Amino acid sequence: MERERARFANFAIEGDTPLPSRLQSLSELPWFDCWMQRLRTEKKSEHTVRAYTVTARTLSTTSLPRESPLDWEEAKTISVRDFHTRVDPNKGRMDAWLNSIGGLKPATVNARIAAASHLLQWVGHSVPDWIQRPNRSRSLPRTLGRNELGRVRTAATQSEDPLAQPVVTILLDTGLRVSELCSLDIDDVDTEDMSALVIGGKGEKDRTVLFTKATVDAIEAWGPIRNSRIQMCDRENELRSLLLSSRGRRMNPRSVQKLVDRLADAAEIPRSRLSPHTLRHTFATGLLERGADLVTIQRLLGHASIATTRVYLEIGDQTLREIYHRAQQELPRAEVIESSDELPAVSEAPYQRLR
Repeated sequence: MERERARFANFAIEGDTPLPSRLQSLSELPWFDCWMQRLRTEKKSEHTVRAYTVTARTLSTTSLPRESPLDWEEAKTISVRDFHTRVDPNKGRMDAWLNSIGGLKPATVNARIAAASHLLQWVGHSVPDWIQRPNRSRSLPRTLGRNELGRVRTAATQSEDPLAQPVVTILLDTGLRVSELCSLDIDDVDTEDMSALVIGGKGEKDRTVLFTKATVDAIEAWGPIRNSRIQMCDRENELRSLLLSSRGRRMNPRSVQKLVDRLADAAEIPRSRLSPHTLRHTFATGLLERGADLVTIQRLLGHASIATTRVYLEIGDQTLREIYHRAQQELPRAEVIESSDELPAVSEAPYQRLR
């Protein structure tokens, strides 16, 4: 330990930010294990933990000029005290790391900076004001047109894979994330109440999603096949799963994407245009077109901030024209009144009640 500490002693300079008192008892322990425990305490999702780990690995192994390279396996074992010194943002490593990720997409850079900020704050450093997050050009969510949507539904109905119909129907009728769909247990589903409880969604938030009759029909039609596949399950977690593969395993996001890819081929839609998330966006824009308010859509989608939901308002001009003309065609045509004498009398009662 003394030799390891001596390796980083050259970074210690007068005026260093001291190690926070809350970390003093952990100062000699490996920083990565301690930080992972912190992320678990905060109930970060598996996806978030993986993304944060990538940032931690690239930041901690970034070398400064005339500094010996450090591999990840060695970097993970550095003590909390020495890691606090190593990642001090005022000593150049942060600058070098930011330069190394500068070629990534703005959204990815922002995500990496967010992870690095969490790590710096945990270890006792303030996030420097000079860190500039790139502007993120927000693209509109990809959605399916009415014709494409019809072809996808037809492909799901005609598919030889018995999972196609329940997967597509549930995603289109509930707006679930693919990870949430795969995590659904049979006990979470209430076909009588026409709803399902999503436990531990993004941000570890629970919420209720609603079903249509088509959703219930698809789940009930899937039931007998699910019961036959349960016989192959050897894990308790899989016994509870709503969706099971042909080998009796809980479906995972990659398997769902492969299924959707096959449906895209059958529906003659480019695979790049169709994904589980496309179906989620199609669900949300469909609600908006039919008059649902943003707060309702936010709750159904499980967005933490309504700012995320507001992107659905940014409908392109062509889409806006299509919606307008379709709505106009659905309006009943009023009969032409040629004379003002034929105008019906208007009662003042409703206005009196409003006063």
